[in-house]
Amino acid sequence: MSAATLERGSAATTPTAQRTQPAQAGATGSTNATGAAEDLLIDTEADNRPAPLPTPTPNLGRRILLGASVVLIAFNLRPVFASLSVVLPEIIKATGLSGTAASLLTTLPIVCLGVFAPLAPGLGRRFGTERTLLACMVLILLGTVLRGTGNIPLLFVASAIAGSGIAVSNVLLSGLVKRDFARQAALMMGLYTMAVCGGAASAAGLTVPIEHALGGGWTMALAMWALPAAIVTLIWAPQALPLKPVASESGFTVRGLWRDRLAWQVTFFMGLQSALAYIVMGWLAPILRERGLGSETAGYVVSLSVMTQVVTCLVVPALAVKLRNQRGLAVVLSLLTVTAMLAMLFAPLGGVWLWAVLLGIAQGGTFALALTMIVLRSPDSHVAAHLSGMAQGVGYMVAAFGPLVAGLLHGWTGSFRASSWLFIGLGVALVIAGLGAGRTRHVGTVTVPRGA
Repeated sequence: MSAATLERGSAATTPTAQRTQPAQAGATGSTNATGAAEDLLIDTEADNRPAPLPTPTPNLGRRILLGASVVLIAFNLRPVFASLSVVLPEIIKATGLSGTAASLLTTLPIVCLGVFAPLAPGLGRRFGTERTLLACMVLILLGTVLRGTGNIPLLFVASAIAGSGIAVSNVLLSGLVKRDFARQAALMMGLYTMAVCGGAASAAGLTVPIEHALGGGWTMALAMWALPAAIVTLIWAPQALPLKPVASESGFTVRGLWRDRLAWQVTFFMGLQSALAYIVMGWLAPILRERGLGSETAGYVVSLSVMTQVVTCLVVPALAVKLRNQRGLAVVLSLLTVTAMLAMLFAPLGGVWLWAVLLGIAQGGTFALALTMIVLRSPDSHVAAHLSGMAQGVGYMVAAFGPLVAGLLHGWTGSFRASSWLFIGLGVALVIAGLGAGRTRHVGTVTVPRGA
């Protein structure tokens, strides 16, 4: 799920410049702004002028098809990350890939999220959201297929190709949901979240069994995840290709965001929680295998942890908006995340399933809280969209630091135990960022119509 998945629906859009000062305690928005899930969708198309038209759905069947397509696209946004980690030991053994190269391989798609996400709004305006999403699915499909070649240089290139498609899809898909399913936003948010987590959990839990069942080794197991991408590409193409893009431009600019301390605290909370999440996605299975779990069991543990995130992803936003501030919630969830990750390193393996559930609860909660704080710290929809872009572009670059260093530490020391200090350091930084981002204030910005 993208950092652009939440929006402050009650914010007024005016044609004049707005100066937004930090809010006083308790100013978390109106009751109707925080009481409904549909009001927590970030409108990534808020700046577009003229406003984009809804995707045509002349009958109920076409509308159901559109909703199903959104869910299927969401399902394909995480298998690239989760499928690689569970077979990474086999890749290293078969190819002689160094620890440094393995670290870069797990990190490259995350770097692409940070690099390409800021380009998404412009691409959507230029080519249309639907056609851009179709191009992204083609990139994900191509990258996933190429990962099955077994060629190491091509494996890196393929990961970057798929990562670029995922980055842009992350941003545009939530805007499409906001535009086309405003009345069913709560339902679509739930389905979207379950699909994203389901894709990651399926890749973590099924890649090794697929490898064993097909007998084609890790290359075949990775390439098989092109199948769901191909299916949704074929379903989405007839819906997207007939739609001609409507010429539009960014009608608003937000000034002062990149100089605002609170905006940076929100961004670092997003980035640091993502760093811990991608360590889990990229290295938890190898960590558990190093400790003695079988390859299939390790994948199932990761799968359980990821699917557990669905619960707190859906519950935490409703809880967070009822609190006077989110500082305590941020601290509790951050500490639980680090505790569970340390338990995966050191606690007896007999309790690994319990720790997997607790880890999922914690990481689903920190992710949802990061998204919610983007909304609560933003005084209007334009600021929310720009803060979301900042949190993604910078946040994912921060996030890439986590799995990269975890892999390098393993390569240097020959063990994952040294990563415990990384977990603790990231956890401390996450607590500090959460204490700042959780304050009941608004970022200080100026929203100005372009040309005014």
